[in-house]
Parts: sequence; structure tokens; C-alpha cells
Amino acid sequence: MFSLKSFLLLYLKYFTLDLTVFQKEFSNYKEAQDLNREPKNLYQPIRYILSLPGKKIRPVLTLMAAKIFSGDFKTALPAAYAIEMFHNFTLVHDDIMDDAPLRRGKETVHEKWNTNTGILSGDAMLILAYQYFENYPAETFQKLAKLFSKTALEVCDGQQLDVDFETRNDVTIEEYIKMISLKTSVLIGAALKMGAIVSNANEADAQKIYDFGLNLGIAFQLQDDYLDTFGNPETFGKQVGGDIIENKKTYLFLKSLELAEFDDKNILHQLFQEKLENNEEKITKIKEIFSKYNIPNHIKNQINNYSQKAFGVLESMQISDDAKKGLINFGKALMTRNV
Repeated sequence: MFSLKSFLLLYLKYFTLDLTVFQKEFSNYKEAQDLNREPKNLYQPIRYILSLPGKKIRPVLTLMAAKIFSGDFKTALPAAYAIEMFHNFTLVHDDIMDDAPLRRGKETVHEKWNTNTGILSGDAMLILAYQYFENYPAETFQKLAKLFSKTALEVCDGQQLDVDFETRNDVTIEEYIKMISLKTSVLIGAALKMGAIVSNANEADAQKIYDFGLNLGIAFQLQDDYLDTFGNPETFGKQVGGDIIENKKTYLFLKSLELAEFDDKNILHQLFQEKLENNEEKITKIKEIFSKYNIPNHIKNQINNYSQKAFGVLESMQISDDAKKGLINFGKALMTRNV
């Protein structure tokens, strides 16, 4: 999935909010939470995963939205912490599913302890996330909990679809867009909407900031798909062609299957079922087919479509013109980024 660090850094380039202020306040709040509890074998893994290095992007988005709607982002700190707790819960369980040895350069929870501990500590994190909504009045609590439950289930739906796609040869573009929306974008939208809810934004604006995040998140993932294959290795920040090597059924692959002639379809299917020793040759062949059917332009059109959907929800939002301008400029930069 796409780099949320890049998402936020690009956002802040075009929006007059201070990232360091949000990060510092959230870090102080996180450190003040008492997770030094018994039994230690349940809570120590939680403290460990939360302490791993990272930009804490999702909670920062919650604080940003609160700043936009009320000017006071500190009231959103418990909700931001809940988002961070939930996100890390998903990482603990995802690492178990993937049998991943490392997370952010450190041992994963199930490797450092064991699988049973990872499952149980992850479960506890999900419950802890809910508890932080108890810091708010009943009406706000109800709205946050309702959104959180919906989002948590959608993320699980997206993860299962992603797993299913690995063994399916009939995945459609519509299904792929649904998967990336559920697995990644809904949590971005929810993080923004929680900040709006805590700040007592009206329901229409709260939903619009959610829709903005949802559609821009889809556009960003599609852009990431494009850059993974056609990006500049010197600026992209990771290996170009990684999705091809891993046989991931991205929009580029699925659109090619839709448009390609019979022989090219067979080549695509064959190459995406194999792990080759010469990955450079595989990448070259796949890119040639993508280019033959003008796939780069097709995906750029989709990036533009979802970006324009995001812009469309801003027009009637009751936020400052500076905030709208910043969000629009960010979206435009998104469509032309090369990292």
C-alpha cells in the first residue's frame, strides 16, 4: 500500500499547519498513558509495538481535522490515540498472517514473543482503542464508536479481499478499487472524520471530510501503483517493479487483461504465476505490454477522476478558504508527484 508518510509530507507542503506541533502533542499524550499493567506478557507487547519508530500519520490526520473545524486540536487527542492503537492492532495481526519477521526494522511481536501472545495482545489493543472514546460526552462517544466499528470491519473486509486476490485469476478492476478503499482509504477518511466529530462539525461537513480522505486515498494508491512500475528509481524511494516481482494484481495488471489481445493475456498470466530468477527481464516484458495498451494513461485518468471527486466535496464545506485552498493544492500536487 502507499506511503502515508509521503501522503502527509505532501499534504503539509501545501497546507499551513505545523506537523511538528501535532507530532509533539500526540507523543506527549501517548507517553502519558499508563500501559505498565499486569499481566505484563499482555501489555508489554502493546508498549513495544506502539514504541516502534514511525510518523504516526493517522492520529496526526485526526488532529489536523480538529484544527480545521474548531482551531483546538487537543480535544481530539484521545480519538487520535484510539486510531493509532487500532492501526497497530492491525499491524500485529497482519504480521502474523504474513509470517513477517520485521516491522519498521524491528522484530515483529509474534517473533519477539510468540503467535499466541501476538493474537491476544492484538485483541487487547482493539478493546483499548474503544475505551479511549469514553473520554467524550455520550453523544460524541456514540458517533465515534459507530464510525470506528464500521471502519474496523471494513478494514477486515479489505484485508480478506487482498488475501483472496492472491489465488484468484478473475479479479475485476471494480473489485480492486473496492479492496484498496476498504484496506487503506477508509481509515484515512475515518481519521479525518473523527477530528471533525470531536470538534462538533455539522454532520454534512464531517461526512465531506471523510469523503475527501476516502477519494484522495484511492487516488494516492493508484498513483503508487503507477510509480511502482513507471517511477524514477532515484526518487521513488523503493524498488521500481516491486509489484510485478510479487505478482500483485494492481490496476495496471487488471486493465491490461481487460484490453490485451489473446497472446498478450497469456503472457501476462504466465509471468504473474511465476517467480523468475531474472526479475529484470520479467519487469521489462510486463512494462512493454502495459505500454503497448496505453495503460499508464488509463491509470492517470483514474487518478484524476478520484482526485476530482475529492475536490468536489470541498466546495460546500463550511471551512476557511485557506483550508480549502490548501486541500485543493495538495490534491493537485498528488496528481503530479514522482515520489
